[in-house]
Amino acid sequence: MHCRTTVVCALITAVIAGQGCEDRAGAAERNGNIRERRAAAVAMSPSAKARRDSLVADSIAQSKIVRVPTPDVVRGLYVNRWAALGQKMGQLIEVAKTTEVNAFVIDVKDDRGFVLYKSRVPLAISIGADTNSTMAHRRVRALLDTLTAHGIYPIARIVVAKDPLLANARLDWAIRRKDNGEPWLDKNGQPWLDPHQRAVWQYAADLAKEAYDLGFAEAQFDYVRFPDEKRLVRETVYPLAKGRIRAQVIRDQLAFMRTTLKPLAMPFTIDVFGLTATDTTDMGIGQKWEMFVDQADVVLPMVYPSHFAPGTYKIGNPNARPYAVIAAAMKDVKRRTANIAGAAKVIPWYQDFTLGAPRYGAEQLRAQKKAGYDNGFHSWILWNPGSRYSVGGLDPESAIPRKGG
Repeated sequence: MHCRTTVVCALITAVIAGQGCEDRAGAAERNGNIRERRAAAVAMSPSAKARRDSLVADSIAQSKIVRVPTPDVVRGLYVNRWAALGQKMGQLIEVAKTTEVNAFVIDVKDDRGFVLYKSRVPLAISIGADTNSTMAHRRVRALLDTLTAHGIYPIARIVVAKDPLLANARLDWAIRRKDNGEPWLDKNGQPWLDPHQRAVWQYAADLAKEAYDLGFAEAQFDYVRFPDEKRLVRETVYPLAKGRIRAQVIRDQLAFMRTTLKPLAMPFTIDVFGLTATDTTDMGIGQKWEMFVDQADVVLPMVYPSHFAPGTYKIGNPNARPYAVIAAAMKDVKRRTANIAGAAKVIPWYQDFTLGAPRYGAEQLRAQKKAGYDNGFHSWILWNPGSRYSVGGLDPESAIPRKGG
């Protein structure tokens, strides 16, 4: 896993150094490029589009992609787009080389709707999703080759329903208000995509296919849900519901995406709210444990102690008792999953950020890990929005068991 060849060092240098020139393009030039690419996407004939996509796909295929096999035990870090684009990536690779970390979850499409690299997906091109400080394909391949050389499993994180860029570009795909038919806006004044719209999920699937072609080993879909605001139910209307409850809509769309991506033999994984294994409702967001846990290869509940309300599991301040919270949540995961045929593997997200007292660091990270291990969950992924991690809470590579949950 920890080879240190001259070629690998050169690849890391290329990944880090290549961004400088790309980031210094002027705003006028960038806007002009957007207009040109939008016009080209519209004007291009179907046959020309097919030829362009074929040529790009062929050039990628010729580069002999080598994929990292899915680890039996996954221990990963979230890598935001800015970390992936800059020098932070080199630092995170060094962390993985010296610890138990063996996977990176990298933002391929973030919750603003921007794609990490120049895309060949027509919808991404037409809305300018790939115009915000993006990587060229050659840099993506250099990065993925570097991760492969170090045995780091690359996972493409793709946000689905929270995409204000697409929702503003395609208002007909946005959630609508019941009173006037206008787009519903969240607390930040942004529209959300309507999960009933099949095209929204097709777009996410198309981006996943592209990520796989570039060398990512797995697609992980986040925001596979309705917005988490209580006023949503009374303020919105869904013409495409056809009598279905929210949880059924999410189940149907997950099944569609899984079927669409099945030919790639790429693991299909989803992020869900951490309380979904404890709450018996859909929590107002369409995520009900029994209705999604058999619709993915891996389900990743975000069991962050800071996100549990006071009194949950009879714990006055859940954030101050990370071991107790994770232990209780994962016991519920086992209980709710036990009798479901074809249930996904469960890998928890753990908290490595501070949100209220106490300040989180190595001690809190180790407590969460131990709670998972004590309940049979040996895999995990850490979340820190700035991709800054408590390295003191990580163990050496030798700590990874040969087989595990």
